[in-house]
Amino acid sequence: MPGLDDDDLYTNTLFDGSDLSGQNPTAIEIDKCRIVNSDLSGTRLSRAMVMDTVTERSNLSNLQATNSSLVRVEMTTCRMTGFSWANGRLRDVTFRDCRLDFSSFQSSTATDSWFVDCNLRQADFHDADLRGATFSACDLSGAQFSGARMDGTRLINCTLADVSGVTSMAGAAVASSDLVALTHLLADTLGINMIDINMIEEEWPD
Repeated sequence: MPGLDDDDLYTNTLFDGSDLSGQNPTAIEIDKCRIVNSDLSGTRLSRAMVMDTVTERSNLSNLQATNSSLVRVEMTTCRMTGFSWANGRLRDVTFRDCRLDFSSFQSSTATDSWFVDCNLRQADFHDADLRGATFSACDLSGAQFSGARMDGTRLINCTLADVSGVTSMAGAAVASSDLVALTHLLADTLGINMIDINMIEEEWPD
């Protein structure tokens, strides 16, 4: 297949080993497709709709999408460094074992969506609506959550070192094993000094 053309509909199509990199289609629809071992790096999408589609072992690094939707989509073992899905919609989407470091979902809405075993270091969720998202066993080190809506978001066995916008996590459900990292981050954000209780006890008067 030579490329992705404006306003085209691709349905029940297998993209296997396809080079779709560096393209700039507008208003395309991808429905009931399978994308395997393909290269979409550097591609720019505008007003795209991707539905009921599976993407496996493909390169989506630096793919940039605006005002686009992912609906009932699975992405597995994909390279997605610098991937951006800004001002968009995700519904019933699963990212599994994907490299999503430096990715951006800024101002997007995630409904019934899962991030599982993903590298999300330095990911940007600024102003995103994550109330329907679950993060499981993900590395979220340095991720940005400022302005995000996270009431009901689930964080399970994730690495949360140096995340920003921790106050946006109000209402999120966090595994107890992850709370220690958040406690230190929240204390730093609020200017609370952590003290050693043993040192204080030594200063108590007799």
